[in-house]
Amino acid sequence: MSQVHLGHIFHIAGRPHVQEAADALVSVPDGALVVKDGRIAYCGGRDELPAEFRGTEPTDHRPGFLLPGFVDAHIHFPQTFAGDAYGGGQLLEWLTRCIYPSEAQLADPVYAQRAAVAFCTRRIAVGTTAAMVFGSAFPHAQDALFGETRRRGLRMVSGRGIQTTGEDAVAPLITSEDEAIRLAKSEIDTWHAVDTGDVDTALLHVAIVPRFSLAVTCETLRNLGELYDSVRDRGVYFHSHLNENNRPGTGEVDSTKQAYQVDSYLDTYDGKFLPGSQVGGKSLLGKRSIFAHGVHCQDAELRRLAQTGSSIAHCPVSQQFLGSGTMPWKRTVAAGVTVAAGTDYGGGDEWSIPRVLAAAFKVHISEPGEGGVSMHPAEMLFTGTLAGARALDMESRFGNFDLGKEADFLVVDPTGTPALEDTLAQGIRSEDPVLARDQMLFALLMGMSESTIAQVYVRGRRIDDH
Repeated sequence: MSQVHLGHIFHIAGRPHVQEAADALVSVPDGALVVKDGRIAYCGGRDELPAEFRGTEPTDHRPGFLLPGFVDAHIHFPQTFAGDAYGGGQLLEWLTRCIYPSEAQLADPVYAQRAAVAFCTRRIAVGTTAAMVFGSAFPHAQDALFGETRRRGLRMVSGRGIQTTGEDAVAPLITSEDEAIRLAKSEIDTWHAVDTGDVDTALLHVAIVPRFSLAVTCETLRNLGELYDSVRDRGVYFHSHLNENNRPGTGEVDSTKQAYQVDSYLDTYDGKFLPGSQVGGKSLLGKRSIFAHGVHCQDAELRRLAQTGSSIAHCPVSQQFLGSGTMPWKRTVAAGVTVAAGTDYGGGDEWSIPRVLAAAFKVHISEPGEGGVSMHPAEMLFTGTLAGARALDMESRFGNFDLGKEADFLVVDPTGTPALEDTLAQGIRSEDPVLARDQMLFALLMGMSESTIAQVYVRGRRIDDH
């Protein structure tokens, strides 16, 4: 069965690096996107539609746009109802006063199910078709999340939040060392690729997810390393936080280095978690490992991330919200690390990847000195779509409109946001067609809101918001 969708197409074609995104940007103002059996069968001009599809009644979205589905590389399920929580401090204070108590509420199965439904509804509303999701400590809450995600037909990687040590406020979320491993194994066996039985075709995948190194012990890291080593060939993921808050002496970075007596935060995940960064276990880094934030990475850490194919989920909205600083864009990208967009809801207070991309543009143009950069709109689109697919090691499946890929896409209707509609229709455009194209995409990404997302498709199937 074929579908023909008409609209202005924007996507980043091929497999470029972010620095090459402008050259890979495809814009087809009078475009046609053909989906056959859930895959992209044609992407190009409406007037060049292949003969075999000309008899198919098209769905005309003009003057709307067709974009690849957004990928959220870092978001917190158990913080679904914890957005804009005021804790009177930065990361560690906010966790203690706001987040641990909030996440503990998911111990109630009714509350957890309500959160799972709301979480999926919010994702659909903002056009997030794939996501790396930091999960709840409670297995029944994870079951609710996976079950609801499967019912809605969304893509997701998630794993229960692992904590084996911490202060009194986090006590409801802590398990024993043995229980942490048992529950992680159980989640992998229960939910990893459960929808198809094949990791290469599944929508649902499982990750091993310690909250951060301060939330676990050397024993936990050693045990997780052994577990991950045993399931890597099953396509299981690893996800955690890295170098988010660098308040001198008492912030996350210094606290981690002091607690483990290591040279760098990344060492704790790289199997070098014993004093002096001595090897104590197996590395958790790799092509299916995504680390949130990476705001304060040392050059050696960036090199190691690039060397292992590990990725960074860039979360500028939450970094502003929690006073964590700005991930240095030029230095991080130059190191060769894949950088994908993450909302980090509820540390971030935006569900929308376009709002994250807008924040990224603003913070990076404001970086001091030679660090400042005006992100190209193609780099922004890349970071919110294809880079996310690459970070999830699923670039061959989705992320753009290359022929044969699974058809994850959005219908964007500017009339849903009158201010955006006016900007697109009345804004100044260059006489240079390439610059005019870039100006159009920039205005679209900067001005998009939830009301602009008209339809959401995963593998060619329209996703309901209920």
